[in-house]
Amino acid sequence: MSKNVAQQLVDMLSQAGVKHLYAVTGDSLNFVNQAITNSDTIRWIHVRHEECGAFAAEAEAYFSGIGCCAGSSGPGHVHLINGLYDANRNHLPVVAIASTCASSEMGTGFFQETNTIRLFDDCTVYNQLAINAQQFARMMPAAIRTALSQHGVSVIGLPGDLASQPSQESTLPLPEFENKACLPSQKSLQELANLMSEHTKITLYCGHGCAKAHDEVVALANLLKAPMAYTYRGKMDVEYDNPNGVGMTGLLGIPSAYMSMFDCELLIMLGTDFPFEHFLPNKCTIVQIDTCAERIGRRANVSLGLVGDVKATLEQLMPLLTEKTDTSFLEEHLTLHEKVKKDMTLLAQDKGSNDLIAPEYLTTLIDQLASDNCIFTADTGMCCTWSARFLNATQGRDLLASFNHGTMCNSLPMAIGAALSQPNREVVALCGDGGLSMLLGELATVAQYKLPIKIVVYNNRSLGMVKLEMEADGLPDTQTDMLNPEFSQLAESLGILSYKVVDPELLESVLKEAFAQPGAVLVDVHTNPNALAMPPKVSLSQMKGISMAMARMLIAGDREETVNLLKATMKLL
Repeated sequence: MSKNVAQQLVDMLSQAGVKHLYAVTGDSLNFVNQAITNSDTIRWIHVRHEECGAFAAEAEAYFSGIGCCAGSSGPGHVHLINGLYDANRNHLPVVAIASTCASSEMGTGFFQETNTIRLFDDCTVYNQLAINAQQFARMMPAAIRTALSQHGVSVIGLPGDLASQPSQESTLPLPEFENKACLPSQKSLQELANLMSEHTKITLYCGHGCAKAHDEVVALANLLKAPMAYTYRGKMDVEYDNPNGVGMTGLLGIPSAYMSMFDCELLIMLGTDFPFEHFLPNKCTIVQIDTCAERIGRRANVSLGLVGDVKATLEQLMPLLTEKTDTSFLEEHLTLHEKVKKDMTLLAQDKGSNDLIAPEYLTTLIDQLASDNCIFTADTGMCCTWSARFLNATQGRDLLASFNHGTMCNSLPMAIGAALSQPNREVVALCGDGGLSMLLGELATVAQYKLPIKIVVYNNRSLGMVKLEMEADGLPDTQTDMLNPEFSQLAESLGILSYKVVDPELLESVLKEAFAQPGAVLVDVHTNPNALAMPPKVSLSQMKGISMAMARMLIAGDREETVNLLKATMKLL
């Protein structure tokens, strides 16, 4: 008996290495559902919202090399879009199946009809609609190969009636990627070596492109006697075992990294496309090394750009260099970094008060209790700030976040994908109350598949980052308050062991007990909504803005909120 298109789809996904398909089943996906049910290589994961499925597939792609999700006609596949944007912007290979109405109904305004080509055009590297089995036999292999080769999202529109039709002969030749490293010319390497020999004050700025080049960038920093700053996404790649590290810069960063970049004569950007140009210096010589030529110079005024893989490029570069002996610039910024770390340690020792637990203290405890090969996921907003500043990298840890898209509600879905693709590793989800509320139903997915995720809710009863942004603009925060459910009771109703912590003196013992459990646990921690995460360089206008916000709150009669904000501000001065 010949296969139908749905069975062919599943065989191709399996051949590409897909282990899970994240979806909510529906009429136009029924044949795909049945094909997976009969498969012994791919498992259907029933998420509660397709957006979660896309985030989970993205996390799986990070660890396994490819992820897959699906959405049924119209509303189902429309829900995929936010997670697909995130995966595409994070350059992770995800294949999404957007099933649609029957092909005979297309163009008639039929029930749940959408135009998948127009819908997904801005968040994909491949996006096609198959109308017949012959097209599908050619398009599906192309979608998989494109996602893998271009490191992005491929979408295949699949009419519900096509899934049941007999398949046409097709093969999925997956070329063995030789991973031959991209290298700049010898002339460019020599030009860079000459620049390095001419300057004494050199800083390295490292991004996720250094993921496989930790030892090489540390060795380069040692040769040049250069401090090394890094991005949020690059943190876990280069922070550990790094004697020249001076921390992160950017909105989530710290002063030592910022100053090392603005004090240098020569800045070397390694594998980073950091988007916030006002955190990049404009009075020094800048060199950028990246595998993608289109990224070079689009953020900073680059004097020399080299297209190449960071690891391979540095291996070719370092024999051209002579080790420097002047350590004064490095020592100056390492001293500043030590002071900043000491201040942060003191800050994290402040536990807060009842119902206002300090998130810095909470994150420090999580860092101490988590394993050395833990996978952390962090919601966008204040959770990103605390994870950036108070989680420490090890050679085995990973951190997943919405690095380039900056969306809410990513942490729990990414934790689901991480737990399914890495069943032998600890997974800790740092969830904001706002983010968790948006995909709260995914607690049921955690319970249904018995995923041993440790879910820590930073319950500050507000949209914390938005609140800070408004205050920095001199505005009293409005529409940022959250009326939250009892997260612990909701989790308990699903059979998830849960704790609620409002007393900071009990936090450490509760977290120790929670992390010792073998299964899923949710810890709802009432944190301080006025905890301030100021950037490494605070402008006068931002301080004026917070002062104006305080004045306006006082005029409005909100004395308690003003006092709490003042206390939080004083902690940082």
